[in-house]
Amino acid sequence: MSAPDLRRAAAARALELVEPGMRLGIGTGSTAAAFIALLGDRVRAGLDVIGVPTSEATRIACEREGIRLATLEELPELDLTIDGADEVDANLRLIKGGGAALLREKIVAMASRRMVVIADAAKRVETLGAFPLPIEVNVFGFGATWRAVEKALAESGCAGKPLTRRLDAAGEPLLTDGGHALLDAHLGAIPDPEGLSARLWAVPGVVEHGLFLGIADTAYLAEASGSEARVIVLSADDLTTSGQRL
Repeated sequence: MSAPDLRRAAAARALELVEPGMRLGIGTGSTAAAFIALLGDRVRAGLDVIGVPTSEATRIACEREGIRLATLEELPELDLTIDGADEVDANLRLIKGGGAALLREKIVAMASRRMVVIADAAKRVETLGAFPLPIEVNVFGFGATWRAVEKALAESGCAGKPLTRRLDAAGEPLLTDGGHALLDAHLGAIPDPEGLSARLWAVPGVVEHGLFLGIADTAYLAEASGSEARVIVLSADDLTTSGQRL
């Protein structure tokens, strides 16, 4: 099966959680786009929900599908957020931010009773870090923040450097919807995600980072099984208090 087929299968499984009247956080990225398309079909068939988009791209896609939207100021408490991930480990720790929406994604997820991740099973990893870790930073004092981030990475036992994400190979730095720059830390592996998270938060100028720790409670990961898609379910209910999977 193709990657779009697998993304659609994971999105369809998550759509089963959506009930009439729900207040939804709606994520950003290719798998979230598959969910938006399926949700649009349900809305046109009469499903009444209201969503809070995590990016301008998601807002535009939802409006195109006829999905009713609000802001987080209007709906500060959400029932469910459904979003993709760039990596997910067995303990439901994530790397997100490949779509440059990590700040809004984390704000919306934390305002929700539940966060459900949808992805193809190739996003599941033993150790986080093969995907570059996005770090959103204020443009003021960018150089000083870059050096402080580099130091925090080294002190966390990570081998690699942060690189500025750009619009293209020779262009200006990419800016998020919030007007911030992005660093992508090419680390290979993150031996201590919690420790790295704490060190990054201690850096003045860091607005957000792409480690989503203790936020997701379920992941639907689709993989090919012959000509069909099989959805693997990872649930926080299967973790012990020490964070290890039963």
